[in-house]
Amino acid sequence: MNLLTPLRTVIRHIIMLVSFVIVFHGTAYAQENPRVSLITSKGAIEIELLPKFAPKHVANFLTLVEEEFYVGLVFHRVIPNFMIQTGGYDSDLNYKSSERRVENESFNGLKNKRFTLAMARLDDPDSADTQFFINVRDNPHLDSRQGKPGYSVFGRIVDGHDVIETIELTDTHLRKGMVAVPEETIVILATKSL
Repeated sequence: MNLLTPLRTVIRHIIMLVSFVIVFHGTAYAQENPRVSLITSKGAIEIELLPKFAPKHVANFLTLVEEEFYVGLVFHRVIPNFMIQTGGYDSDLNYKSSERRVENESFNGLKNKRFTLAMARLDDPDSADTQFFINVRDNPHLDSRQGKPGYSVFGRIVDGHDVIETIELTDTHLRKGMVAVPEETIVILATKSL
């Protein structure tokens, strides 16, 4: 009798069990996180939000989506191999102001990796309001380090990667004193919670 046969069977069962736990846990975890769709003039982008890591940013973002704050705003800053940014300006580059301010949550362990969503801010770490960006590459220089706050990641892209790449590669120019503005206006047509 070959002693390896029972051992192989046990190993196979352990692998199947571990695989099941990983798949089940991953599915359950994903279902707990809210999702939002940004419908742009270039197509839809689906975002999974991560409230366990950045509850204040997620709450702020979901409120803005519910209020339809982002509808009609454009991607106003597009830098290939870096990020694409939206959430502040309309198609005439008029700024849509907000009194909102969100406390920095960049020490949450999430990194500014490719296809993550983070809030834009000024020098003040707690100045994030409505503008956000999608990293189109890993940007470790935007992460917090040694007591220095970074840019708070609060979500990740789960669908629409091709739309993001299309936006990233659009031609840009200087307009109204702003650099890296797409020559072709790219508008958020609608937002909805999924």
